[in-house]
Amino acid sequence: MKNRSILFACLITIGLVSCGPNDTKIKQEVSEKLAASAPTATADVAKGVVTLSGEVPDDATRTAAEDGAKSVKGVKSVTNNIVVTPAEVLAPPPPPVEISPDDKIRMSVDSSLNASGITGVTVTVINGEVTLAGEVTKDDLKKARQAADQSKPKKVINNLTVKK
Repeated sequence: MKNRSILFACLITIGLVSCGPNDTKIKQEVSEKLAASAPTATADVAKGVVTLSGEVPDDATRTAAEDGAKSVKGVKSVTNNIVVTPAEVLAPPPPPVEISPDDKIRMSVDSSLNASGITGVTVTVINGEVTLAGEVTKDDLKKARQAADQSKPKKVINNLTVKK
């Protein structure tokens, strides 16, 4: 009689265990939940214990993945090893180089030339291109070119001649 009771208890235990969801089915259902809430996450299942892994962009997605796994029938517990890795924030591109309006460029070059004491130079600006014309000393040639470059033009056309 005692052997029959033990046998009966074993059969009931086997029956209950086999009636519950198996790990393969649990993994399939958890994976379906993850596909909707956290597609970059994965799940492993062992004896009803779900282990989540992978990377997600935020805490809300991580929590949604865990909640989805917990809602699957047969899950005993969930170990959430999902790592939150925020999306890379790209720095904005540098602003384009500002090309000053023609009048502003001409005034800047004229002012620099006057401050340097350079005379005899005609400055013409068309579409951001500075043209220097006239006759200067060898020392003033370099200063005139620097004055033009500092005004941020598109181009400097040097038609200056050196006095002899």
